[in-house]
Amino acid sequence: MRKTCPRIEAYGTVDELNAFLACLLEEIDNREDREFLLRIQSNLFTLGAYLATESDRNACQISPDEIERLEKEMDEIDALVEPMKYFVLPGGCKSNAWAHVCRTVCRRAERNIYRIIDEGSEIEAVALQYINRLSDYFFLLSRKQSFIHNIDEIIWEKPC
Repeated sequence: MRKTCPRIEAYGTVDELNAFLACLLEEIDNREDREFLLRIQSNLFTLGAYLATESDRNACQISPDEIERLEKEMDEIDALVEPMKYFVLPGGCKSNAWAHVCRTVCRRAERNIYRIIDEGSEIEAVALQYINRLSDYFFLLSRKQSFIHNIDEIIWEKPC
C-alpha cells in the first residue's frame, strides 16, 4: 500500500490528532474534562485501528453511545458559555489554542476518511458520525477554556 493512499492518510491523521490531544490534555486542569479527553484518546486509537484494516469483517468498535456522550458533553458546555454572536478566532489561552488545533486536525481526518469512501471502500456510519461530532466538541471545548480562564474570546473583525 502506498504511503499516500487515503487509508494511510486517514489513520495517520487520526494518530496525529491523538498526539495533539495529548498536548491539549497537558493544559487542562479540570478532572472531568481530563477523563473525558482520555476516553476520546482511547476512541481515537480504536478508530485508527479500524481505519488501518481493510477487511470487511472488521467492525468499528466505537459504540453509538460514544456519540451520545459527545452530544451530552457539548450540550453541557453550550449551556455554560455565552451564545455565539460573532465568529471567533483561535487563541487567548493555550488550552483554547490546542483545542482549535485538535478541531482542525479532526476535520482533516474526517476529509481523509471520506477519501477512503471515494475510492470505493465502505466505512461504518458510526465512525463518520463520531469524527464529525468530535470536531464540534473541540470547538465548544475551546470556548469553555476561554470561559474557565476568564479570557475574552478573540472576535473576528472583517478587515475591510
